[in-house]
Amino acid sequence: MTTETPSDPRPSLAALSAPLVERLVADAPVLRLGIQRVGGACVVDAGIGHPGGLEAGRRIAELCMGGLGRVAFGPVPGPPSWPFGVTVHSAQLVLACLGSQYAGWSLSHGSGKGAFFALGSGPGRALARQEALFDELDYRDAADAAAFVMEATAVPPADLIAHIAATCGIAADRLTLVLTPTQSLAGTTQVVARVLEVALHKLHALGFPLGRVIDGIGMAPLPPAGGGFLTAMGRTNDAILYGGTVHLHVTGPDDAAEDLAHRLPSAASRDHGRPFAEIFAAAKGDFYAIDSMLFSPARVTVTALDSGRSFHGGTLGPDLVERSFRDVR
Repeated sequence: MTTETPSDPRPSLAALSAPLVERLVADAPVLRLGIQRVGGACVVDAGIGHPGGLEAGRRIAELCMGGLGRVAFGPVPGPPSWPFGVTVHSAQLVLACLGSQYAGWSLSHGSGKGAFFALGSGPGRALARQEALFDELDYRDAADAAAFVMEATAVPPADLIAHIAATCGIAADRLTLVLTPTQSLAGTTQVVARVLEVALHKLHALGFPLGRVIDGIGMAPLPPAGGGFLTAMGRTNDAILYGGTVHLHVTGPDDAAEDLAHRLPSAASRDHGRPFAEIFAAAKGDFYAIDSMLFSPARVTVTALDSGRSFHGGTLGPDLVERSFRDVR
């Protein structure tokens, strides 16, 4: 496997994540994961027909960050009933979060009742380069193997697997797809572990220069898993929207850091203030009818490294987190 391209000092996401993929597959029995070959690719079942678990979700989240992030379980602030959560850190958070973890590649096959659809995230995105974001990041990876994580409740068809491999420029037997239904233990964990990625995505949408983002850390409470998709989708979103905290370190003037701290939290959205499942229902299931500025952590600290001053925005909503985590739809 090749490492970074000679002209780019940034690391290869594929090379860094490859050992994580190998260990995940090797430890499948311990992690309660299923392994099968479909269209030549290795498909890892982390919650469809096999139970998976919290540790599987933690390791999948680190894989999804291209080996450039660390995810740990521990106590986090929030409702007393839900004291445990995840803490996420990356020393190269733009590449880890936007270049790998962000679910940016729309994948579909077929139509009607038997259609398959999922958003692809993970280090393989930098090989496929199907998003304009990679031109903006000015990043191109090179490798003979690829890995993706999908929030999927079914195994992708062989034709779609062949398309993914061909787009990445690799043989199908060098492709690994990790499937994590949102309501599964692993799925719930890896979604909430996107608290830092959600902040980076909104920061990018606000037009803050990515080159001035130096470091960051985030945390969010871990919702109870299980139930149906709508229940899980609501809880995992609310864990970030009303329970997530992110601290970013940036360069540049104080006024830009202060403005970012005020505009970044979810409270800056017109849709803020209700559990996400209610917002989704009011929008009649149309994600595009929901204010995109809602998708961000509840509380943000931005430190301006040039001056050493820090600016704070947003606040936690423990009552909304409690309500969401107890609601079943």
